[in-house]
Amino acid sequence: MNDDEAFEDSDIALERRLAILREEHQDLADAVTALEDRPLPDMLQLARLKRRKLALKDEIVRLEDQLMPDIIA
Repeated sequence: MNDDEAFEDSDIALERRLAILREEHQDLADAVTALEDRPLPDMLQLARLKRRKLALKDEIVRLEDQLMPDIIA
């Protein structure tokens, strides 16, 4: 396996991980919306879901940055 193949395999793994994280992020967004729509939402649970959602978003951005090639202007 040469370096180009290793990078391609790495990129594929990152893209798969990104897809999983994006799906989990959307699931959390749906859960937050559902919880907020309740008459008396559990504010502690809501805060935990939002904190997890934000952490996922940070991880998504970090992985997206890894996939973007460095462009020297």
